[in-house]
Parts: sequence; structure tokens; C-alpha cells
Amino acid sequence: MVAAGAAVDGLSDEELGVIRESVAAGRKPRVMFTESAGQIAGQVGQVVGLADPAVSDEWVVVRFGRDELPFSPGDLVVAPRGTGGRRPEPKPVVEENPVVEPEFKLGEPPVAPVVREQRVEEPTVDAGADRPVRRAAKAAKVKPPAGLTVTLAYAEGEWTVAASQGAKALAKPYVIRPAEALRMVALVDVPGVQEAVEQILSAERAEAQSQAEKLRAELAEVEARLAELRDVG
Repeated sequence: MVAAGAAVDGLSDEELGVIRESVAAGRKPRVMFTESAGQIAGQVGQVVGLADPAVSDEWVVVRFGRDELPFSPGDLVVAPRGTGGRRPEPKPVVEENPVVEPEFKLGEPPVAPVVREQRVEEPTVDAGADRPVRRAAKAAKVKPPAGLTVTLAYAEGEWTVAASQGAKALAKPYVIRPAEALRMVALVDVPGVQEAVEQILSAERAEAQSQAEKLRAELAEVEARLAELRDVG
């Protein structure tokens, strides 16, 4: 159970901000599970990471024992000072074996020993203990990896490629040659995409040819001027 006086509404925005700063600094803030966390309510774990709240409602990653599982802020509160980790479970008390004592009566033949049984109290089993708990099934849940995105872009006369997995950038946009961009697009059989790339490349070739012709004309003028200067000499 959650300790008396602890908030049951989960972590506030201010507390989440403090936790985010602590995790960024390499610390692992301690939190306590609320009633909404199921059978582990009242126990303590350590926050080891914060995911993207836009992707899932359960984005606070908590280490509990040897597991690291995501929880929602409503499942957690800041652990009170001096709170320990797992609570020790009470062990059932078993009494000693039954004691056998013989009984005898005067004037009569001995009687067979009478065994006095000592009644052992059996621990009461809660009928709801075997009910499936929402958090118990979560321990076996394997979270799939985040999606991989590869982006081919064209802007201001340059082709770039970038890659990311979820919110993590694997490769920042870097420039590639037009021929490499055309080969990458050829692998994607999407109507209209390859045609659009070819149109861009055609426009670039036309512009490059125009610039080349302009440079040739300027070079011809310079060579003609140089020839005139040689004739004068």
C-alpha cells in the first residue's frame, strides 16, 4: 500500500521536470508505485529513463528488481525519504511436530499411548490473490523496437539522406550525388516518384549546360583578347 500522506494522483509536471533533470545528470530518482500500478503498489523503483509522451501514455521507464518497464505518471509518486525497496513477505509460522504422551490408569492394564494432536493453524488464503493483475502481465510484455525512418530530400540543388529510429537521430542529413539519389529512388516502386526525380535531374542538367555554354563564350572572348595583345607585341 502507498504510505499515508502520499499523493495518489501520480507525478506532477513539476516533479516530472525534476526527475528529467536528475536522469539527464546520470542519477536514478526513486519513486513509489501507486494503487493504479496493481499488486506492486507501495513498493519502490528507480527511474532510469523518460520516453516520448506523444508515443505512449506509459513513458516513465522504471527499474524494479531486474526489470525495466514503462509506466504512466499516474502510476507513480515520489518515494518518501527513508522508504526501502521491496517489503519482506511474512513467513507462515509452523508449530512443532505433535507431542506423543503415554497415559496409564491404576488397577487396569496399560492402555495404548494416546496421541494428542496439536492443531496447526493454516494461513488464510486470499481468494483474490490468484486473480490476474494488470501489472503482472506487463512483466512478460516485450516492447517492439521503434520504427526506422530513412529520408531522401532535395533542396537548393542538393540531395541529402537522413535516418532516425523513433525520436533518436541515427544519421544527420548528409549530401549525396544525384546518381546515388536516382539509384535509391529506383529501389522504391512508387508511381510518380522516379519521374519527379528524373525531372529534377533534367532541370539540373539543362542549367549546367547553360552555364557551360556561357563560360565557353566568356573563354572565347578572353582568348580573342589575348590573341589581339600578342599581335600588338
